[in-house]
Amino acid sequence: MLLLLLGILFLHIALLVLLFVSTIVSQWLVGNGHTTDLWQNCTTSFSGAVQHCSSSSASEWLQSVQATMVLSVIFSVLSLFLFFCQLFTLTKGGRFYITGFFQILAGLCVMSAAAIYTVRHSEWHVNTGYSYGFAYILAWVAFPLALLSGIIYVILRKRE
Repeated sequence: MLLLLLGILFLHIALLVLLFVSTIVSQWLVGNGHTTDLWQNCTTSFSGAVQHCSSSSASEWLQSVQATMVLSVIFSVLSLFLFFCQLFTLTKGGRFYITGFFQILAGLCVMSAAAIYTVRHSEWHVNTGYSYGFAYILAWVAFPLALLSGIIYVILRKRE
């Protein structure tokens, strides 16, 4: 049972790292000496050093992507906190429904953010020389991991 709990905890912490990195790092779109993320656009030199950064567009769709990514991080942190609370207060045989619910919500938020960004980023950058960066890919990797983690929490029963 201890190995199962450690495995679930490792999965959850790995997911939190993925969510933090994908929300913070400026690598959602890359190309032509530019990198962009949810918060700013940066111009880079050939050596990779950042030369100039400006704020991202204030369009509504980008603000919704920002909000849902931040919500996914908040729900996942809340889920981890609730897991520890339920681990010590839940009765024998009880399930971790609340923890699983918030983890599934985190997965749905990150999926919504990545889907909106996929559909609408062409309005922001019409140049075809751009490609998706690793932070964008990490967001899509975090989506199934969050759902899997949430389902595992819902199925998990507390034992003595």
